Amino acid sequence: MVNDARGTLLEIREQVQSELTSYLALQREYLATIGSELIPVCDALESFVLDGGKRLRPLFAYAGFSATGLHPTAADIRAFASLELLQACALIHDDLMDRSDTRRGKPAIHRHFENLHQEQAMSGLADQFGEAAAVLLGDLALVWSDHLLHTSGVSDSALLSALSVHDEMRIELMAGQYLDVREAGEKSPSVDRSLRIARYKSGKYTIERPLHLGASLAITDKKAGQQLVNVLSAYGLPLGEAFQLRDDLLGIFGDPAITGKPAGDDIREGKRTVLMAMTLERASTSAAKEITAALGRDDLTASDIENVRSLITATGAVKDVEDLIDGLLSNALSAANSAEINPSARELLIELATSATRRSH
Repeated sequence: MVNDARGTLLEIREQVQSELTSYLALQREYLATIGSELIPVCDALESFVLDGGKRLRPLFAYAGFSATGLHPTAADIRAFASLELLQACALIHDDLMDRSDTRRGKPAIHRHFENLHQEQAMSGLADQFGEAAAVLLGDLALVWSDHLLHTSGVSDSALLSALSVHDEMRIELMAGQYLDVREAGEKSPSVDRSLRIARYKSGKYTIERPLHLGASLAITDKKAGQQLVNVLSAYGLPLGEAFQLRDDLLGIFGDPAITGKPAGDDIREGKRTVLMAMTLERASTSAAKEITAALGRDDLTASDIENVRSLITATGAVKDVEDLIDGLLSNALSAANSAEINPSARELLIELATSATRRSH
């Protein structure tokens, strides 16, 4: 059954890729009529969206749809695919806010356009041009996400049902992003605050809301589908937090060759994650001072990063986060086996839960 689930998810991933490729080709045609200067925008967004990416959000939307016992149409797949463009918006803006240099082993969008400015010997400041371009391309990806959903071809009733979920998901994402930015200015760490950020910045829009979106496209009667929505939340919320906690671990301990990010990138960016909050709460005064001094410094050497990693591990925070992930995953898997979930979708949810929390990138 697991292999069947993997095969199904791979097939849906390929369909999502095909829909995204077709949509971006149409947008290229349209933008080219406005001006040839927009071709680099098309090139950058096509590369960003199509090259890499696990397509988790469309896959969870598919699983939410399948939990109703129905089978999606091509129009539904296009609606699921729109979530990848929302993800593109979030990542482009996130990289800009974090001053990240790379994404998936390539220059982040703001760095890409900074380089373009320099290569073409344009007037003005290259870094300012790159930052402005990243804001606009992130916004464009957000608009395209809406447009692809609206023009997906799903019925009016299905679209209306999905829009309330879609709106709430985007509001939660932006709220979580702001809380993440604000956390960098807090004077003391807080596991509770960091968990809330993990839930809103990543967990809900990665898993819970895509599940709801998929279910809403299948069941347009909100009252009739409420029990299923509640079960999907019981699955999606803990799994979403576990997903972000895994991301936090990879941000410090991940292999750059696999993650596409420099070693210990979250340390250089000064991210106040749950892992870091747990670390600082448990560390000795001297160790906490040393870790805090390293956070946010972009001049850290490989040796500096390894030293901070050792200090983090010594507090036991890594094991505690791993234990927390295991507990959250267990809760999610219990919900996946609820009677409200159509049996055909259970293996999909189990496979997705495992891949989301055991991944290496």
